[in-house]
Amino acid sequence: MQAQDVMTGWVATIGAGASVQEAARLMVERRISALPVVDEADRLVGMVSEGDLVRRAELGTGAAEGSWWLKVLAENTARDYVKAHGTAVSDVMSSPVVTVGRATPLREVARLLQEHRIKRVPVLEAGRLVGIVSRADLVRQLAAAPAP
Repeated sequence: MQAQDVMTGWVATIGAGASVQEAARLMVERRISALPVVDEADRLVGMVSEGDLVRRAELGTGAAEGSWWLKVLAENTARDYVKAHGTAVSDVMSSPVVTVGRATPLREVARLLQEHRIKRVPVLEAGRLVGIVSRADLVRQLAAAPAP
C-alpha cells in the first residue's frame, strides 16, 4: 500500500501570515490537530500543530520565567520566546516539513513518523499539497485489514 491509498485528500490549510488565534480557531472548528502552512503561491512552507500552540504567553504556559541573564545563556531561548509570544503562524510553525509523495510505501511513511516523532506527513505531488497521512490513517488501515 502507498500513501495515496490511506491519505486524507481534502486538507484545510492556513497562510503563514494568519494569526495564531485564527489557526487555533480553525483547528477547533475542523476538529483537527494541525494545519499545513502555505505561502501566497500555495506552496507548503510549514506545519502548525497543537504542540506549536501549547507554550503560549496568553495561556501562562510559555517558557519558564527566571533571571534575564540565565535566559540569554539558555539554548534556544530566542526561538522559545518567539513561539510563546509570536502572533503570526509563521512565528510558531515548524519548518522544514517532512513530506512524502503519493507513491510512498506505507512502511516508509510509518518509519518517517516514528523517526521524526511526528503525527502526520503532508503528501505532495509536483510540489503541491494533495493530501496528508496521519498516524490515525495508518491505525484505521490496520483495523480494516484482514486478520493474518
